[in-house]
Amino acid sequence: MTDLHYRRMGEGRPVVVLHGLFGSGDNWGSVGRELAEDHDVLLVDLRDHGRSPHTDHITYPLMAEDVHRLVTGLGLEDIILVGHSMGGKTAMVFAQHWPGLLRHLVVVDISPREHENNHGHIIRALLEADLSGDDRKAVEEQLLRGIPEPGVVQFLMKGLYRKDDGGFAWRMNVPLLEHDLSHILAAIGPETVRVPTLFIRGGQSNYILREDLPAIKEQFPNGRVETIPYAGHWVHAQAPDEVVSLIRALP
Repeated sequence: MTDLHYRRMGEGRPVVVLHGLFGSGDNWGSVGRELAEDHDVLLVDLRDHGRSPHTDHITYPLMAEDVHRLVTGLGLEDIILVGHSMGGKTAMVFAQHWPGLLRHLVVVDISPREHENNHGHIIRALLEADLSGDDRKAVEEQLLRGIPEPGVVQFLMKGLYRKDDGGFAWRMNVPLLEHDLSHILAAIGPETVRVPTLFIRGGQSNYILREDLPAIKEQFPNGRVETIPYAGHWVHAQAPDEVVSLIRALP
């Protein structure tokens, strides 16, 4: 297990937030600040991301164990566990193993099935970028040549930091993510989750398809799906007010 970095704010019922692939807890900063007005919010960096340690293996059981170590170490219970994409699958696996710690599970735009690999070009661009210089703009321009999606590049650039000895580095452990990507794309286990679960789906995203809904209902019998029609995969960035409202309305 790995000791995870996290940022904590607010007071009230605990809300633990798990980010997606290539991200960090900071991606949820604005939503976290809103929720912190009446909740105890933890924005967590999962292993090999953000300021958490780099390891030699990444799977959903390992990430869920890391989160379990964090929340039990802090004495948290009756938790609202929120996870986006990779963090959503981590949260689902957590709920399979430690349902007694959870009051509610919130899964943001990811289904429990296996997903296709549409990240290969992103990983190649991250690995091939020349980080030896001192110009962030030059790194950004390199990424844009391999990733013709400015919004994705801006998201990735949040993970770039300047090293003390000069040059830049990625906060995410890119070589490991390339090696273990099949584990990140994999389906979660078949165990039923009876924790009350809210799936928040981006209407412009293909991570939760209409044909996924019967299987979700079967595996999560106390679950429901809310769709935000105009949002894509980064629902919390594109519709933060709606996400906050849905979480606040949980019983």
